[in-house]
Formats: sequence, structure tokens, C-alpha cells
Amino acid sequence: MNLQSTDFELFGVPERFAQERAALDARWKDLQREAHPDRFAAQGAAAQRVAMQWSVRINEAYQRLKDPLRRAAYLCELHGAPIGAHSNTAMPADFLMQQMAWREALDEAATQDGLDRLQAEVLAARREALQRCERLLDAEHAYAQAAQQVRALMFIERFAGDVEARYDQLGQ
Repeated sequence: MNLQSTDFELFGVPERFAQERAALDARWKDLQREAHPDRFAAQGAAAQRVAMQWSVRINEAYQRLKDPLRRAAYLCELHGAPIGAHSNTAMPADFLMQQMAWREALDEAATQDGLDRLQAEVLAARREALQRCERLLDAEHAYAQAAQQVRALMFIERFAGDVEARYDQLGQ
């Protein structure tokens, strides 16, 4: 193992968007077992510090690989198409119009049924965006286009969180 390896190399999985969560979970457990600092207690403090670095590196990689949004962003960045979410917020007009319509619907949602309909629409949009990410990353290797899709997905995820917060408000 090499600390400079990509997350995919570290986990021994193909460098692609589509991943099996169960395989990632199992590999994470194996890697953590191999690198656990307690295994190196007899070798001294320096060996334990190195093991701790490995443990942190394994956890960071796992967090990126298990989350589809973070995995997509990571793949884009590996292939020279950084997401730049803070500096690049340009989105297609139709996507921005959809966001505005969702915001209005959220502001007007006064019942559980209204929120349920909005949430179903947002979840469908999320599924579609993830499918587009998979196609752009794994089939077309269109990383710049995928980066734009990842930015859109970030908006969708943030809005889904707003819908959840509205559910909490209605429940009180």
C-alpha cells in the first residue's frame, strides 16, 4: 500500500463511478484490520503513528468512495475536471428554472402530502442525475460534462436537505 495511491487503488476497485457498496464496506473492514494501530503496539510508537496515518487515509478514501456524489466529484478531479463548486456556479437556464419552481413549491407546501409530492420529484431528479453521472463518467469519459452534472447534483442534494428540514417544521 502507498499513501499516495488513489482511493480506487487503495481499495483495489476499478476506477469508475459504478461501485458495489457491499464490496467497498468489506474492503474497508479488511483494510482497517490490516492498518489498526493496535496491531503495531509491539513495534513501538513510530509504527503506531504510521498505522494511524494509514487508518486515517483509509477512512478518508472510504468516505469518498461510498458516497456517490463525492465519488463522482473525485473522479472528475482525478481526470482534470475539478468541480469548483464555490467558484463555478453557472448552470443551464432550465436547471435554474427547475430550482426556482422547487423553491416556490417548498415555500407553498403547507401539508405532508404537498411535501411528499415535492420530495418524490426531487428524489427522481437525484436518481436521473446519478444515472447521467454514471453514463458520463463510466461510458463516455466526459469528465468536464460530468463535473457540471456533479454541481447540479450538489444543488439537488442541498434542496433535498431543505425539504427534510421542512418536514421537521411541519412535525412540530
